[in-house]
Amino acid sequence: MADVTDPTAPAIDVPPAPPSLADVTRKALGALALSVETAYGEVTVTAEASRILEVLTRLRDDPACLYICFIDITAVDYPARERRFDVVYHLLSPRHNQRIRIKCETDEMTPVPSAVSVFPAANWYERETYDMFGVFFSGHPDLRRMLTDYGFEGYPLRKDFPMTGYVEVRYDDEQKRVVYEPVRLNQEFRQFDFLSPWEGDTPYMLPGDEKAGRSE
Repeated sequence: MADVTDPTAPAIDVPPAPPSLADVTRKALGALALSVETAYGEVTVTAEASRILEVLTRLRDDPACLYICFIDITAVDYPARERRFDVVYHLLSPRHNQRIRIKCETDEMTPVPSAVSVFPAANWYERETYDMFGVFFSGHPDLRRMLTDYGFEGYPLRKDFPMTGYVEVRYDDEQKRVVYEPVRLNQEFRQFDFLSPWEGDTPYMLPGDEKAGRSE
């Protein structure tokens, strides 16, 4: 074995480190990506909503990427922003054993191009995102609600949606059908006993404590 301290020893060729996933993604997308960031070992691509189909197609077809497996679509609501929704896509590359996240911004009225033409599996995920957040997808073949009932008002996963909802559902035995009624939060009058011994160690005498002295 050659002595590495010997100046006459032959040089050892160290192969260059492979490019990171973020670098590969930047090279593949070019100007299509507004940003490519790495956090907690995962790469997130930010793109314009109008070019999301170009981004998805490039990530699917580029030999360095090959994200051919569509995982899901969801959204995140930021009510204080003008474009309040982040529409988030997750893809998997079985060839390279890598996952990637793509996101774009939109508002309540501006639709995002449907990804069904690129990934047919996006069909129901876009319907679910529309149902829960009210995000529209232009070009979707059948954009209908799929988790809530017919005539449901509002979008349950928006942060300004009341936790109680607007209506409650019950079966009416007289009408022999399910009926919808406005939410009623009935609460009986309760008298709070602040002298309850369950409140912990109290510095005052509780009712019944006088019996302890009589038994002595």
